[in-house]
Amino acid sequence: MDYHRELVLILDFGSQYTQLIARKVRELGVYCEIYPYNLSIDTISAMKPIGIILSGGPKSVFDEDAPKCDEGIFSLGTPILGICYGLQLITQIFKGEVGKSKKREYGKAHIYIDREDPFLKGLSDGDVVWMSHQDRIYRMPEGFLSIAHSDNSPYAVIKKEDSNIYGVQFHPEVHHTKKGKEILRNFLYDICGVRGLFSPKSFVELSVEKIRDTVGNGKVICALSGGVDSSVVATLVHKAIGNNLCCVFVNNGLLRKNEAQEVLDLFKDRLHLNLKYVDGEERFLKALENVKDPEKKRKIIGRLFIKIFEEEANKIGKVDFLAQGTLYPDVIESVSFKGPSATIKSHHNVGGLPKKMKMKLLEPLRELFKDEVRVVGKELGLPDNVIYRQPFPGPGLAIRVIGDVTGERLHILKEADSIVREEIERKERFRHIWQSFAILIPVKTVGVMGDERTYANVIALRIVESEDAMTADWARIPYDILDRIARRIINEVPGVNRVVYDISSKPPSTIEWE
Repeated sequence: MDYHRELVLILDFGSQYTQLIARKVRELGVYCEIYPYNLSIDTISAMKPIGIILSGGPKSVFDEDAPKCDEGIFSLGTPILGICYGLQLITQIFKGEVGKSKKREYGKAHIYIDREDPFLKGLSDGDVVWMSHQDRIYRMPEGFLSIAHSDNSPYAVIKKEDSNIYGVQFHPEVHHTKKGKEILRNFLYDICGVRGLFSPKSFVELSVEKIRDTVGNGKVICALSGGVDSSVVATLVHKAIGNNLCCVFVNNGLLRKNEAQEVLDLFKDRLHLNLKYVDGEERFLKALENVKDPEKKRKIIGRLFIKIFEEEANKIGKVDFLAQGTLYPDVIESVSFKGPSATIKSHHNVGGLPKKMKMKLLEPLRELFKDEVRVVGKELGLPDNVIYRQPFPGPGLAIRVIGDVTGERLHILKEADSIVREEIERKERFRHIWQSFAILIPVKTVGVMGDERTYANVIALRIVESEDAMTADWARIPYDILDRIARRIINEVPGVNRVVYDISSKPPSTIEWE
């Protein structure tokens, strides 16, 4: 069953929570897509959405440059839900009165139901919601009803009498709104009438069919790193076209301990993918000799990876498609109207294959968020150590060996990092951890081991919690775990006599040190 037939369209007015709305909708089994607020009515009409959600946003409807959607959406007969700014915009468009709130409402609030409505099914007086606004409705438009209020918002939930147009002053998509998911479920299933066709199984079935139709008898090449995105792409494409997919795994020597062998064992021996292994460790280490600057490291690694990948592609012969692990947040970013962001550092992932490699792009994951990719990986039968693998930078350990990257320094870091992986990444109780890793610092400190003075390396531990890597906080790991990690590294890794823990958050720090 094609889940695209139940498309919910989310128009983005700049809210920090817009992607969260989409993720919640999809968790409820409904496919949705995010577009800028100014999408044309012709485009919207052609997409035939089963429902439309107007996101919140940082602007006031009174601002000169306040974002406005095409008012034609209200004549489509499609159910519409306005959230926060979306509610105020609906009110303004239908000639109600919006004004500055005398008391800005931010944080926890309680709503009280004014009249029964399927939109609020399962809610009770006093339920907690999350507010974040400085404008509010002072007079509802003609033909609208108030179906719930809060202490500071007399019109916390409104509805147009003769159509399925709703607005909420609060944010149902955030977890602080205790029954927010029920509200969204009511809108989707009771108001829009969806059946819930979107699931990992339906995604795999539809993707396999689409890949077969797109590729035909053509050949596909894929750079396999062992990370969750490339692993799911490779497995999905292999399921569709078998050995017409050729995967290239380049071991740059900058992977974690035993990682190259783990990739080969899984994809070549267990899943029987058509996999070409390239041992490039010597070439990468030679290219990185005496290079300390992290940006130079990235560029050297990126260029050399592309060169090796191109060499292998030429050996295969005619290749029609390049499979990549582009995800939905990348797609959203490419169509967004948000302003440019400052460049903090070049992106960790290696990309940008030469234009002379005349291949069409195959991006089977471009509809998915990262958490959905993991669920699809499980549906495809990939093991947990791949599905829950933490994000790992394209340049690998080169940016975790601060300063010179040598075989000896890499060995020290790999040994220390493997202990962190054993104690954190591979333990189910720490699955909420976004990243946990070791860093080799380019300084040595004095220590005492066996009554003898030592002058050895320092390992820093970086363990953070995050939702999307945009912000991150250092993890409050139990002291006994930190103690065990430190003792093991000092006792088991020759050349290390000190372990420190990084307790800085992002911002102002970044997750990686380089």
